Amino acid sequence: MAQTQLTRGAQWFRAFAGEPATKAPVWSADAALGNETARFIAVVPDPDGRFPRATDNVVGLEQGWLLARAVRDAMTQDHAAANKRPIIAIVDVKSQAYGYREEMLGVHLACAAAVDAYAAARDAGHPVVALIVGPAMSGAFLAHGYQANRILALDAPGTLVHAMGKDAAARVTRRTVEELDALGETIVPMSYSMASFAKLGLLDSLIDGIDADAPRSTDVDRVRGLLADAARDARADKSRGLSHRLESEAAHKTRAASIDVRRRLAQQWDAA
Repeated sequence: MAQTQLTRGAQWFRAFAGEPATKAPVWSADAALGNETARFIAVVPDPDGRFPRATDNVVGLEQGWLLARAVRDAMTQDHAAANKRPIIAIVDVKSQAYGYREEMLGVHLACAAAVDAYAAARDAGHPVVALIVGPAMSGAFLAHGYQANRILALDAPGTLVHAMGKDAAARVTRRTVEELDALGETIVPMSYSMASFAKLGLLDSLIDGIDADAPRSTDVDRVRGLLADAARDARADKSRGLSHRLESEAAHKTRAASIDVRRRLAQQWDAA
């Protein structure tokens, strides 16, 4: 049997939660976070997976359904609890699985199940926090992390949020990679820099000074503390929604047009 590669997501999972209670391709386990217990979830490579397009750290059929199971299992266990446990999504996902079998068997449904589970957990009172330690790409990030109350990211090489890889984006836009990088300096959504992504107001914390590939114990402790702070902050937000992403100073500057469109739509909706 092939051995699971120690990707960033796997490495940070083990740093926080030790050995997983589940096997690849989705690891989950409960571990201490501050003065409470949290559920940690990560997508890891599965070299022995049945679907060849989903043997890496991507979100395919099995990954989507297993993410949903890990989240909903925590919801079931905490159904009657006054304080629902935090759910921590450790994000290191290259993409959703692009394959004929995945498409025919409904990878969109699997990803939607994961999205629905995370959103349902958030609405039920679970503080959901995403920590981006590697790539957060395309539909994989939508399924694993984007529904979080709070999103944190390491400001390190290799961490990024985007719809597609840089080489693919260059081909689609008929530009060189160098031209694409230059474009990203003036058009924030086109940038592959995590610091630029933070300007959209979607990140609650950009964590610098961390070695993402070989974190020291002090790095792990620091990030764990920030995760605990984010979980407490999310629990204190009684709205349980995602509207705070449009309320930051960065969002008001970079997403002014989006905010205005939403305001006008709300006015028309309320007037109808």
